[in-house]
Amino acid sequence: MNLKSFTFLKSSEKVSQCPSNSLPEYAFIGRSNVGKSSLINCLANKKNLAKVSSKPGKTQLINHFEVISETEKEEMWYLVDLPGYGYAAVSKTKRVKWAGFIEEYFLNREQLTNIFVLVDSRLEPQKIDLEFIQWLGGNGLPFSIVFTKTDKNKAQKLKTNIENYRKRLQEDWEELPVMFYTSAKEGDGKEEILQYITEVNKTLG
Repeated sequence: MNLKSFTFLKSSEKVSQCPSNSLPEYAFIGRSNVGKSSLINCLANKKNLAKVSSKPGKTQLINHFEVISETEKEEMWYLVDLPGYGYAAVSKTKRVKWAGFIEEYFLNREQLTNIFVLVDSRLEPQKIDLEFIQWLGGNGLPFSIVFTKTDKNKAQKLKTNIENYRKRLQEDWEELPVMFYTSAKEGDGKEEILQYITEVNKTLG
């Protein structure tokens, strides 16, 4: 897929402030410091489009990016960058506020087409990620899993971690979600994610 443009559109504190048109939206979310901003910059092929920080909690609003891609025809869709869940160097009050508007977005945003849940490929399955995935499934929300930072693993360790994740998910799921394996540094997984979005868009009519 060729991207014609990838542009920051707006930030919103409330779902009611989000863009009012009906373009499909693909949300990216994960535990704080999972590498979300780096992956978004990789997808956009721009270094500083999304803010990258060594301190978790940099994303604090619902951020919409307008994407125009060229396939058989020109397509327009939104990439939505959401605050990370879990630890962030902010007050408890602000974390509760984030959780509230993220839940509102997931449950009430009709344009939401798919949620990309980012998990760190270097780690064993984390309770907070598993609980979040269960919540999505329990609410019938469409999602995929994106393993990040694959370049920071040795091949065997990466294989073992992903297999452990699959086994853990199979304890609760009959059918596993689509999974992607990414490295923002190397560009791995970029084309697969963008192609997946194209394929999903084709089904929307």
